[in-house]
Amino acid sequence: MVALTSMVDYNVEEGVAVLTLNNPPVNALSQGVRQGLKDGVEKALADDSAQAILVFCEGRTFIAGADISEFSSGPMEPNFHAVLSTMDGSPKPIVAAIHGTALGGGLETALCCNYRVAVGSAKFGLPEVNLGLLPGAGGTQRLPRVVGVEKTLAMVTSGVPIGAAEAHKLGLVDQLVEGDLRAEALAFAKDKAAQGGSHPRVRDNDDKLQSAKDNPEIFAATRKMLARKTRGFLAPEYNIRCIEAAVNQPFDEGLKTEGKLFAELMSGPQSQAQQYFFFSERQAGKVPGLAEDAKELPIAKVGVIGGGLMGGGISMNFANVGVPVTIVETSQEALDRGLGTIRKNYENTARKGRLTEEAVEQRCGLIQGTLDMADLADCDLIIEAVFENMAVKKDIFTRLDGIAKQGAILASNTSALDLNEIASVTSRPESVIGLHFFSPANVMKLLEVVRGDKTSDAVIKTGMALAKRIRKVAVLVGVCPGFVGNRILFMRQIEASKLALEGAPIEQVDKVLFDFGFPMGAFQMGDLAGLDLGWDKDNSNPMDVKDRLCELGRRGQKTGAGFYDYDEKRMPTPAPVTAELFAEVAAAQGVTQGDISDEEILDRCLLPMINEGAKILDEGIAVRASDIDVTYVYGYGWPVYRGGPMHYANSLGLDKVLAKIRHYHESTGDDFWAPSPLLVSLAEQGKRFK
Repeated sequence: MVALTSMVDYNVEEGVAVLTLNNPPVNALSQGVRQGLKDGVEKALADDSAQAILVFCEGRTFIAGADISEFSSGPMEPNFHAVLSTMDGSPKPIVAAIHGTALGGGLETALCCNYRVAVGSAKFGLPEVNLGLLPGAGGTQRLPRVVGVEKTLAMVTSGVPIGAAEAHKLGLVDQLVEGDLRAEALAFAKDKAAQGGSHPRVRDNDDKLQSAKDNPEIFAATRKMLARKTRGFLAPEYNIRCIEAAVNQPFDEGLKTEGKLFAELMSGPQSQAQQYFFFSERQAGKVPGLAEDAKELPIAKVGVIGGGLMGGGISMNFANVGVPVTIVETSQEALDRGLGTIRKNYENTARKGRLTEEAVEQRCGLIQGTLDMADLADCDLIIEAVFENMAVKKDIFTRLDGIAKQGAILASNTSALDLNEIASVTSRPESVIGLHFFSPANVMKLLEVVRGDKTSDAVIKTGMALAKRIRKVAVLVGVCPGFVGNRILFMRQIEASKLALEGAPIEQVDKVLFDFGFPMGAFQMGDLAGLDLGWDKDNSNPMDVKDRLCELGRRGQKTGAGFYDYDEKRMPTPAPVTAELFAEVAAAQGVTQGDISDEEILDRCLLPMINEGAKILDEGIAVRASDIDVTYVYGYGWPVYRGGPMHYANSLGLDKVLAKIRHYHESTGDDFWAPSPLLVSLAEQGKRFK
């Protein structure tokens, strides 16, 4: 065996040159892999003892994609295109032996082989769209020639991989292997070499392009289908253009189109933001400073106090991964309603074909109900999920302290209240943590893990690991009103209301935020959440339009009216009463109303969020600027192609951000606009949020 590089070995077995890749953990296409592949193919072509070539990967997977750590610095030679060109031009048959995943550049490598052999568990995909990119090494030109245009469009615009059975049916896999992959792939390669003659190249087969040539409307249909889901994103459209090029241009011209569009995306702000977010999400799970000997606590049974929409959704997360849950409610009626809603949610999922009836029964069977909090005595984790009232929460934790076993974690789902105050009523504040799920809790990916002053490292470590177990993205935050997500959101909502008082129609404010990339604007979000959230009827503020609307029975979407009027399909239309109330309150406060530009609306909604994020970092409430961005993308719908509020500030330039904030501070005289000391320091030093 010859080591071509530290990552690729060469060996001739039974007339087959075997190129063995070993670049843990996922055999990414690092420089050593690319060099080894190129040198290996060239060596095999010059080796008379080798009649065929086999590409085999050690470890748990085939090539799972590019080495994205090279994206920022630029790849070293050899260029990936040169590697694939060498493979594509081989007169000796090349066979790819595939297990695990062949993704991105891995699938592009396999497509440059003459044949593909795979185990039944293998997966194939081109997920570059998730990084704001397109397959840049022939993937958009070769894949439609194998699986057809329609399937390729679905794969490249979603990034979702397909399984080996489907790949075999489509012609992407030539042979499925049940036994030893290496041995059977070697035999397959020997057989193909013995057959002699020429061997098929994907680039030469145009047969599966014909249906799209005859029916070009497939592209318009795809765009229409994706319009809402991919609103604002460039990469899906660029992927579609590349597939159009595969259909309408000769192969080499199509490659040039692919390369041009890839370069545009790669150098553009959207891909840079999405690549940044890719790393940020992975970084969020790493908590610096925890004691090395802190051990993760076992969680085999969970208790949830509160069976409403939030408590029920939280319970489903655990049942989904096989963890039994006991829900506590205050009345049998409330308990039956909560358990019924859970079953209905699972049955709806089953009707859509995403869950079997057997799985529905299994998961519902894992969720039990009780009216007696003492039934939680054997739980390893107990999560309080009742309404936001400090007195109620403290009463619950006082009772839990006398019920829960020693070592159990006591968690609150509070979205804004002081976790330290909640923990203070227990004899074990080190076991108290915040687990702030986002609604709907069984759908939203974000989990704010709130560290109290006395929360132990073992409990923090368990909370972060538990999030991963239930398929959430955890972000560790400290204690302050609203923590990270809601504290920043409060700033935007305050300024949105000020804009409406000054004469900006609420639909204009919401449209500016929608056009920026949010799924909805500030006022639509308020209606969705419910305007009576936190409203006290006995202390209603006549100078607060939201309170005035609640007094009128306009509580949001659930009542058919809030800031907006809603039809039976919950579609909003501007409500004259809302504009009248803002005008009335403005007059009472001496605020002059007038026209406000879209640019000013965007600045005044987003700049306070950035400024508050800087204050949060300065106070140590968030570990990293990127953690704030992960919170906002997954919890509040910040468009991932803009990276999050802190990345967005970096992209604008902190000096420009600071100048605008100072402008509003000076022009209004309002300390709401006082710039964060951290923002001032970084901007004046020409630095960025890290």
